[in-house]
Amino acid sequence: MKSIFLVVLLLLPLFGGGTNMKPWAKALERLTPEERSVIVEKGTERPFSGKYVHTDSEGVYRCKVCNTPLYKSDDKFDSHCGWPSFDDAIPGAVKRQKDADGRRTEILCARCGAHLGHVFEGEGLTPKDTRHCVNSISLTFDKKEKAARYTDKRAYFAGGCFWGVEYYLEKLDGVKEVNSGYMGGSVERPSYRQVVQGDTGHLETVEVVYDPEKISYEELTKAFFEIHDPTQKNGQGPDIGSQYHSAIFVSNDKERKTVEKLIGILKKRGYDVATKILDKKPFYKAESYHQDYYDRHGKKPYCHGHVKRF
Repeated sequence: MKSIFLVVLLLLPLFGGGTNMKPWAKALERLTPEERSVIVEKGTERPFSGKYVHTDSEGVYRCKVCNTPLYKSDDKFDSHCGWPSFDDAIPGAVKRQKDADGRRTEILCARCGAHLGHVFEGEGLTPKDTRHCVNSISLTFDKKEKAARYTDKRAYFAGGCFWGVEYYLEKLDGVKEVNSGYMGGSVERPSYRQVVQGDTGHLETVEVVYDPEKISYEELTKAFFEIHDPTQKNGQGPDIGSQYHSAIFVSNDKERKTVEKLIGILKKRGYDVATKILDKKPFYKAESYHQDYYDRHGKKPYCHGHVKRF
């Protein structure tokens, strides 16, 4: 027993962030020296040496320490970098923090703090423009488990500055993640500077990752109509411009009919709704300094607020 607590005390500082490692002490003791050097000491395995670099079977990748599902095979792609690469993680499974070198962004298991690797953005390798570069040695692979089980729904809303839309929608119960970005235009992987010039065709849009078991698409859409002014035609509040127009990007006929129903209700209640219903296009995540803007700066939205309309 004493040896277990000794291991815990020795490993706790290495994980940082106040992560409680007591539940994983036995799992940590079973790690080989090679596994420990990566998972605990934040090392990196040699390129092209990992077990899952070329794995393309369907399944779910789990944390080597706590067995938490981290990545779906659907999100794995070949980046030719020498390590397993994913352009997305299961919502809430992975956390980010600045690496010790101050330049890169480290990714860790959100449950136990095990070091996974690093995340990179802006490389243009996939439409999501993100690469989770993960050490095989930090993972196990369960090919029997269907990745579809962890496929959360995604919804796309444009209602002025994405900072405010993100701020309110991410507070809804059942919403796992909200990303600010761009959608609707013809320019691939646009920068914020390009979008604000108004000639890319993109709208400032948020991608909402949600659990349909906890919140429905209709409930999300109602919330969207209540946190911005759907009657304003030229922008939102003081933000005027084509990139600030109100729109909902739908993925299928069911979503379209839901939006049409809600707009019909609003019109009957006297609202001259300007919100457009558009087909979903590739979503490009905005620069990191746009994500969680208000929460990071301790401010409140200046052109969004909640108005009961339903």
